[in-house]
Amino acid sequence: MKLLEGKTAVITGAARGIGKAIAIKLAEHGANVAITDLQYDDAAKEVEKQLQDMGVKAKAYASDASKYDETQELIDEIQKEFGSIDVLVNNAGITQDTLMMRMTEQQWDTVISVNLKSVFNFTKAAQKYMLKQRSGSIVNMSSVVGVSGNAGQANYSASKAGIIGFTKSVAKEVGSRNIRCNAIAPGFIITEMTGKLPEDVKKSWEQQIPLRRGGTPEDVANTTLFLASELSSYVSGQVVNVCGAMNT
Repeated sequence: MKLLEGKTAVITGAARGIGKAIAIKLAEHGANVAITDLQYDDAAKEVEKQLQDMGVKAKAYASDASKYDETQELIDEIQKEFGSIDVLVNNAGITQDTLMMRMTEQQWDTVISVNLKSVFNFTKAAQKYMLKQRSGSIVNMSSVVGVSGNAGQANYSASKAGIIGFTKSVAKEVGSRNIRCNAIAPGFIITEMTGKLPEDVKKSWEQQIPLRRGGTPEDVANTTLFLASELSSYVSGQVVNVCGAMNT
C-alpha cells in the first residue's frame, strides 16, 4: 500500500544523508518530491534522477534555506510546478562544533540561521498553501542534543532545541486547519559524515546506546513516513526520538 499517492513532499537538504533517504522513502510510497540543497550539484542531480526513475514527479532546486525572500519565491515556484504542497520536511542543517570559550559570533549566527531560521522560512512559506487546502504535515528535524544538550555543540543544541519549541507552537496554531507539525530527534546516525569517524570513537558512541548500534538514515526515513502519512493523523506537536533508547 502506498501511503502518499498523489501527494507532494518538499524536503530540504536532501542531496545526501538523511534527507536523501527520506526523499527515496516518500517516493516509494507514491509522493511527488521536490528536494532542495545549497547547490544543484552532481549529488542533487543524482537524487533527482533516482526519484524520477521511480516513476514519480521529482525536481531538485538550489536553495539557501537561511534566506527568507529566496525561500518564499522557491515555495511559490514549487506550488506552481507541483500543484500542491502536502508534506514539508525541514531537514537542512549544519554543524560548527567547538567549546563555548572558543566559539565565534559567526559560528553561532551561521548555525542558528541555517538550522533554525530555515525552519521558520520554509514553514512560513508553505503554511499559506496548507492553510488554503486545509491539510498538511510538517516534519522538523531536531536532534537528541536539542533535548539533552551536548558539550561542544552549544550552537547546534540551541538550534535544535529551538526547533522543538517552534514545532509545538506551530502545531497549536494550525491544528484547527487539519495541519500537523511534529519533530524527529535522531541520535547517532551513520551517514557519510559520521562514517568517517575513527572506529574507536564510533564504538564509544555505540556503547552509550542501549540497542548497541548506530541508527541508519532509513530508520529516520521510516519515522518521517509515519509522520507524513495518515498513519499519524492524530499525532501533532510531538518529538519522536529515533535514538536506540540513548535519550531515555
